[in-house]
Amino acid sequence: MNINHYATKKSVAESMLDVALFMANVTQLKAVLEQGTSFQYYATLIVLISISLFFQVMIGILLIITARLNLNDLAKQPRLNILNNAATALIFITVILNIFITAFGVQKTGLYPTRNFGPY
Repeated sequence: MNINHYATKKSVAESMLDVALFMANVTQLKAVLEQGTSFQYYATLIVLISISLFFQVMIGILLIITARLNLNDLAKQPRLNILNNAATALIFITVILNIFITAFGVQKTGLYPTRNFGPY
């Protein structure tokens, strides 16, 4: 079993999940900006989403660096361990941030307008 190949596949899978969360946060940021400053939690959500996006970029960079280093090289294993722990900590913080983002989330009204299909 090639451990380095496994680690690379794991990093790629984590990166794909990070991209999905990144896109969700960008969509939420767009919704908050469209809602405008009249929204009660406007500033709070802008800050939380911005921090989350920043952490997601940092996680992506850490995962790319981790995937490029050879896990079989004993000299690089301590550095890989630190990078992996840092990525895990940032992922945990990002999850907590996104829980708060969801809690304060924008509720768009009027997404599905009612239609009149006749004299009913």
